[in-house]
Amino acid sequence: MSTSHIGTATSRIDGVAKVTGRATYAAEFHEPGILYGSVVSAAIAKGRIRRIDARDALSLSGVIEIFTHENRVKLARSDESYQDDVAPDGSPFRPLYDNKIRFSGQPVALVIADDFDVARYAASLVRIDYERDEPIVDLDRQRQFAYEPKRPTPPRGNAEAAFRTAEVKFDGEYRTPIEHHNPIEIHASTVVWQPDGKLVVYDKTQGVQNVERYLEHVFGMQDLRVISPYVGGAFGSGLRPQYQLTLAVMAARALRRSVRVSLTRQQMFALGYRPQTVQRVALGARSDGTLLSVMHDALSITSRFEDFTENLVGWWAQLYRCDNTKFTHKLVKLDLNTPADMRAPGGATGVYAIECAMDELAHRLQINPLELRLRNYSEKDQKRDKPFSSKQLRECYRAGADRFGWAKRTPNPRSMRDGKELVGWGMATGIWEAMQQEASARATLTADGRLTVASATSDIGTGTYTMMAQVAAERLGLPVEQVAVELGDSALPKSPVEGGSWTAASIGTAVHEACRAVREEVLNLARKLSNSAVVQAHAEDVIFADGKLWPRDHPADAIAITDVMRRSGVDRIEKEATGKPPSEEERSFYTHSAIFAEVKIDEQLGVIRVTRVVNAVAAGRIINPKTARSQILGGVVWGIGMALEEETMFDSDLGRPVNANLGEYHVPVNADINSIDVIFVDERDDTINPLGVKGVGEIGVVGTAAAIANAIFHATGRRIRDLPITLDRLLI
Repeated sequence: MSTSHIGTATSRIDGVAKVTGRATYAAEFHEPGILYGSVVSAAIAKGRIRRIDARDALSLSGVIEIFTHENRVKLARSDESYQDDVAPDGSPFRPLYDNKIRFSGQPVALVIADDFDVARYAASLVRIDYERDEPIVDLDRQRQFAYEPKRPTPPRGNAEAAFRTAEVKFDGEYRTPIEHHNPIEIHASTVVWQPDGKLVVYDKTQGVQNVERYLEHVFGMQDLRVISPYVGGAFGSGLRPQYQLTLAVMAARALRRSVRVSLTRQQMFALGYRPQTVQRVALGARSDGTLLSVMHDALSITSRFEDFTENLVGWWAQLYRCDNTKFTHKLVKLDLNTPADMRAPGGATGVYAIECAMDELAHRLQINPLELRLRNYSEKDQKRDKPFSSKQLRECYRAGADRFGWAKRTPNPRSMRDGKELVGWGMATGIWEAMQQEASARATLTADGRLTVASATSDIGTGTYTMMAQVAAERLGLPVEQVAVELGDSALPKSPVEGGSWTAASIGTAVHEACRAVREEVLNLARKLSNSAVVQAHAEDVIFADGKLWPRDHPADAIAITDVMRRSGVDRIEKEATGKPPSEEERSFYTHSAIFAEVKIDEQLGVIRVTRVVNAVAAGRIINPKTARSQILGGVVWGIGMALEEETMFDSDLGRPVNANLGEYHVPVNADINSIDVIFVDERDDTINPLGVKGVGEIGVVGTAAAIANAIFHATGRRIRDLPITLDRLLI
């Protein structure tokens, strides 16, 4: 009998196509006679355009047209038309809409030519006269104008009074900088103009149907299809339609030609980003470590035209027990583009402050940081006063600590050494919402025994292709090799954007339900066959495995699925189903982790090395341990970058980023990464969805930066609260 596919480490079914170059990305779809677009970006960060001189550019051979706000095609006027599925409140940015400059790098013109290099060169010849206003990109300059965009989280108890009377107090401020996504694949859109006027749009996106709806609203059109079979990394940058998409469609409709627009690496820095935050955390506790008061006040930045918010302060209610809490989250408007969801939005930055503050409190109390967390462990979601569907965080603590050797940690800072290096051990907790969205899938079984499952969802490198194949193969008892997967096409069954770590739960459930319907049809056909062994068997007592089905207690009576269809005269069975998210009335759904980190720091030079990380994760049932481990590894690497390297720096006078390239925007490379040990703690969850799965895409980064920062304090005795922790900050 074949083994279970769910829970089995399985190589990516799309892996060969990617490593051999057969996978085609948004900027690689070729069309005869295609035109190329090059974006002209604003040279100022705030002001307005006085005059555009495009004569030199238009005189070049091969230049077809130059679009600006003065000659663009008619677009929708209302803000609602530019809203997408994940748009924050406010007025979405409209490229080439008027002469106002709202942020550095804003697109101000689009050059179209019949050659890519000609388009790029012509773009450099477009002369623009600006009226410049002073941009403000410094949070501290606008801090006095901070405001609460939404109703604040209601307080519980009296946090101020409890803080005043607490035996032990901590009050500190933490800062995280702007970070940019920087996926390897730059944003690009290829728009194919068809003879009948319909458009096929190949876009780098995390949601083809989101893009389709957006274009329908902006251009008032219906005849289009959006395709994105492969995405070379996105991390949230592909959740919203980016401006090159609008420009490419605009040009294709105006010229009635196929058009491709690709951004440069520098232009990617004009897109969304992880917002800068300033977070003040005040904790009051008894001498035994019991939390009496928690106050967490956050500031984060947004654009002048949209209110972008994240859950920065809300994680306390699920992590630590406390009766007196008070939280605020205010926004500061700056002359920047709107921030965007970036891997574990709000969680990565909010939990950083929470977990560092808990470490600082543990130091003041002279309590082991792990013990402090266990003493304040929350058995329920205090915000909603509901139990968790599952929470194996205690086991994460135990398994991670055992694997790391946490019991050997000496408590005092600067007490551990390895030759000339100081050694520090730190830990932190991770948490992320175990979300699920409504989604649909189609399953088609043909008489040759092959199964195709389809949904409009994306695969942004997380292994969605393989996950869908495994779920389908499991449900119908087929080899994974006999399952084909179709995704990334707006014509396929309904799917939400791929984000929030909800894809495995959402699409997996939809595939599960569609294949269940196919399975029932096969069983019904088998029951009608003469001498059928399953005619009296209950559905739950029929085994589907190895391409066959049989009554549970009579494997000798197995019949091949292909024989059932052949004898029934059925060429194909096609079923579509929709998976619904679980009710949140009775339970709260979260994923948890415990991160343990070791750093070694050169005492004289201040060079920091992260030498070991152990990350123990409780995420329900793991569909594919191989790709799930890769997701956690990637999250840990991201956390190392967040802790030590990543920061977008701005010239405060010009309002422009000064390190808008991969040479000066530092991210971890192979030499920065040492041992990363991933543990998946067994966690059964029978209420979250039929598969019992939770997402693992984002939990790997949450808490990692805090664990490293806490390890640095343990190694040096110096608490650096502002990220990234670079050697200059450590040595000052």
